[in-house]
Amino acid sequence: MNNFQYHNPVRILFGKGQIAQLPTQIPATAKIMLTYGGGSIFKNGVYEQVKKALAGYQIVEFGGIEPNPTYETLMKAVEIARSEKIDFLLSVGGGSVLDGTKFIAAAVPYEGDTWQLVAKRAKHATALPIGAVLTLPATGSEMNYYAVISRQETQEKYGMGNPKLYPQFSILDPETTFSLPPRQIANGIADAFTHVMEQYMTYPVRATMQDRMAEAVLLTLIEEGPKMMQNPTDYDAAANIMWAATMALNGLLAAGVPTDWATHQIGHEMTALHGIDHARTLATVLPHLLEIKKDTKREKLIQYAQHVWKCTGTDDELVAAAIQKTADFYESLQIPTKASVYNVGPDSVQEIVKRFTARGMNFGERADITPQVVGQILERSIA
Repeated sequence: MNNFQYHNPVRILFGKGQIAQLPTQIPATAKIMLTYGGGSIFKNGVYEQVKKALAGYQIVEFGGIEPNPTYETLMKAVEIARSEKIDFLLSVGGGSVLDGTKFIAAAVPYEGDTWQLVAKRAKHATALPIGAVLTLPATGSEMNYYAVISRQETQEKYGMGNPKLYPQFSILDPETTFSLPPRQIANGIADAFTHVMEQYMTYPVRATMQDRMAEAVLLTLIEEGPKMMQNPTDYDAAANIMWAATMALNGLLAAGVPTDWATHQIGHEMTALHGIDHARTLATVLPHLLEIKKDTKREKLIQYAQHVWKCTGTDDELVAAAIQKTADFYESLQIPTKASVYNVGPDSVQEIVKRFTARGMNFGERADITPQVVGQILERSIA
């Protein structure tokens, strides 16, 4: 196992009725900016619960944060927050709303070019405090300090992160997910599944504890996901999926192990260029990446086939089964595993390779996924 440090300061309030706990988490004198997305919180009763809990607080609302939050939209919130002298941010929605809120938190006190917080991960010493009410299990943003932001003007999408951006608390009430449409549930499951795979599917370092935790999260998503898809008001299924998605990216699974993240980096470019749902880009990349990198990931593919999918056979058969089972799982969620379904063609592949080449970027746990290998992965996906 590799050396590591682990610290996570986020307080999780999990379960039914926890939105009522908001006043115990936010100072009574705070001036709050309440951020949300397209307005689903008005339909599922979450907005009403939040407003009731925060009766008496000064609140400024900012809605319309996109599923892939854009710099252009978020800067409008930054200007309002500055002019209104906001001193606390409350994200109410899914991971995209929270990602956007993290950017706002960093940008409001920042005195330089705010895009550099994203494009260059510019250092910042301060940020506004953040709280979250999660309504869509997917990104794990509720228990980490990362965010992914897009810029429409340049068709770019980058990750950012700073310990100052940990939420102070996150409320996870599974009942807030009951009105989610099947597509969003499927996307959330696929996103969380891929998060685990990018921390697990590398090479062994005898981190037995992390491996077993990763396999437990994968099994939870595989077993409980279909139950939530079939019956979105199944509280226990929703609760298990919500907690699994949080555990998938709160740092525990990555402690002491090599990680990959090539699938996410490639997927970000596909979203930036084509507007494809984030989770759906991941499904069009990972199975093909595993096929191309099956030799360097061989030991973990065998372990995954045996421990997660309960496969038997020769080592070669287990490797093949692991890759096929991964593709089959995405497809079982009605998520295609071919980029060609989204009209991604050779021109897009060339543009993505060109971008990574210009940035001098290699990916993967061995830094052996070069821009040329990215091209091979995507060529398989559009074949």
